Amino acid sequence: MGSNRMRRRLVVGAAVLALTTTIPSAPAAAEPVAGLPTTNFPLGEPGIPKSAAKSLAPGVGYFTLRHGRPQDGYTVSVVVKGKDFMSEANAQAQATAVQMAGLEPVIVKFTRPAVADHPAGDYFMVRVGSWPLDRKAEAAEVVKQLKDAGVSAKVDFQGDDGFVTTGPWDVRVIVVDPHAFRGSFHASLGTSVAKREKVSAMASAAKALAAVNGGFFDIHTLPAFRGDPTGISVVGGKLLSEAVAGRVGLVLRGRTARITELSSSVVARAADGTTAEVTGLNRVPKQDELVMYTEELGRDTPQDDGTEVVLDASGRVTAVRGSGGPVAPGTRVLHGVGAAADWLGQHAGEGTTVTVTTRVTDLRTNKAIPLTPETNIIGGAIGLVRNGRTSITASRDGMANTNMILRRHPRTLAGVTRNGKLVIAVVDGRAPGSTIGASFFEAAELMRWLGARDAINLDGGGSTTMVIGDKVVNRPSDGVERGVGDALLIVGAR
Repeated sequence: MGSNRMRRRLVVGAAVLALTTTIPSAPAAAEPVAGLPTTNFPLGEPGIPKSAAKSLAPGVGYFTLRHGRPQDGYTVSVVVKGKDFMSEANAQAQATAVQMAGLEPVIVKFTRPAVADHPAGDYFMVRVGSWPLDRKAEAAEVVKQLKDAGVSAKVDFQGDDGFVTTGPWDVRVIVVDPHAFRGSFHASLGTSVAKREKVSAMASAAKALAAVNGGFFDIHTLPAFRGDPTGISVVGGKLLSEAVAGRVGLVLRGRTARITELSSSVVARAADGTTAEVTGLNRVPKQDELVMYTEELGRDTPQDDGTEVVLDASGRVTAVRGSGGPVAPGTRVLHGVGAAADWLGQHAGEGTTVTVTTRVTDLRTNKAIPLTPETNIIGGAIGLVRNGRTSITASRDGMANTNMILRRHPRTLAGVTRNGKLVIAVVDGRAPGSTIGASFFEAAELMRWLGARDAINLDGGGSTTMVIGDKVVNRPSDGVERGVGDALLIVGAR
């Protein structure tokens, strides 16, 4: 059958998406006085969400809320090279293949809206059919029919795609008022940097009132190092993972919190005065890099063709060795590969002293952040709100793609209000008919509604976890709690 006879329907998505992704320039909602705002929920149809409240401690409120109703169903989306969106020419070709399989395709045009640091883009999808929630099996049969015809496709829940929806949304919120709270905020990497750990385990170890998962962690490195945060991590005043310069983070000091862009610097100075930049902390090195491991690594250093020097607490080189050794308590290990290994060999001999200096800089003030025992920083985040206005920094923060910007996922969100309250929200998702998650735009709108002047998106998806006491209170989308890189802990007064 020739393509000139192909029946197709072109749906221009840009106008539809504007209903959910055009962000007004008005400032954030008024600061919540007694917890949740009393205005309409910012997502879906107008209305006050169903909610319940509980006090966890003086100054710490826990809220559950639900809004919306399920109307989305299933469709079948054609997939090319792992993606369900493509150019118009590819969409036309795939639609022809679908028709040749005896099915009627629909070409859907949509616009991925612009964010603060990444332009809009037009894309096309090829979809087949529409089924209500209770007829998913029929969509799966169409996927099989297409596969038999050589067309790759998937069953796609329409509530995930970022277009107009009625929900529903299932959200849990913690609001901490530092003026009434007498505890403190902490970051935790669990028992080691290298290993992932469940939020519930980290919360239990700290006897926390509540906890949520922290930032993203490196899933593309060696398996034994996949707990390493993909950005800055400071725990108890100790820098354990370097910053990606310019990315946003959550700075916690005692019971105060703020959101800002950060950089970090670690420099090794040999006794002869020469210096070398330490470009990584507690992670697998790249060629010519100098990486430092601390005792919090929790395992042997990686094995490669590099050179290592062991420093005691005073910076004295106690040993020069090959790679792949332990990091004993009270020591640090400098690990050099290529040119960095040469520098160690020339300037860090046994018995000499190497001084390591560390600095973390708040890029909004251009001042150093004191690394005291009260200082904790969680990075690996995406900016959502700045000074009360939506400002999604997907490109700067490494998430400038259609899947992350537009589609709905479970989200873990953190924000700070004008009066210094810490607001944490988890939005469950990937549960058709029950809760659909949020896009970046929806996450920003939610945090503004909750009164956040500044807000960030932490790791989400299957990592999204909220623990109250010793119980996971949300529904992680993996079906079970996932081990993660780090966690944000709210610890009561002691």
